[in-house]
Amino acid sequence: MPVTAAVLDYEAGNLRSAEKSLQRVGFETVVTADADRAAEADLVVVPGVGHFGQCVRRFDDAGFAPLIRARVAAEQPVLGICVGMQIMYEGSDEDPGVPGFGFLPGWVRRIPSVTPDGTAVAVPHMGWNVLQARRDDPLLAGIDGERVYFVHSFYADPSDHDHVIAESTYGVPLPAIAREGSVVGTQFHPEKSADVGRQLLANLHDEVSARSTKVPS
Repeated sequence: MPVTAAVLDYEAGNLRSAEKSLQRVGFETVVTADADRAAEADLVVVPGVGHFGQCVRRFDDAGFAPLIRARVAAEQPVLGICVGMQIMYEGSDEDPGVPGFGFLPGWVRRIPSVTPDGTAVAVPHMGWNVLQARRDDPLLAGIDGERVYFVHSFYADPSDHDHVIAESTYGVPLPAIAREGSVVGTQFHPEKSADVGRQLLANLHDEVSARSTKVPS
């Protein structure tokens, strides 16, 4: 049976690039604004580009919040990309009055323009940076130490680092890949990260496929 992925269309992401990247590694993919249709997929993908609060509000308006909460409660896979990852945290300095889902422990903060040693850092962070593993995880197979592509001004500041699989450093250490339960988040864009992004999605495909084909005992 094919492994299916639904890319959520709430007018806040690079939908077609994400769709094509998922298809290249074997997912049967649909871009959809229909929560009921998305609920049938093996993997739900939450893209995100732009402002934290605006993304959360659009997500709520599209009716996707109950879908994500139900999937997480049922331990069904969810992938958040860039701001799609950030909204899985508790909230953000970008719009403190708008709560995130809180599936990942921590708060989203603006990247400091000056490091603790006084070095100036350009914000937003745009370009390639190295993944540094924090712990063993199947998602890191073939990509630890490789470079991936970031476009962001805010980063997750974890209250518990146990959920951080890999970091990158840009003035400060920042979570690049996070996992808590069935939720996976990438601060970088796999769909823009060439072979390394493709390998990450292939690793995720293998994981979701193994999960979806398990026969209950």
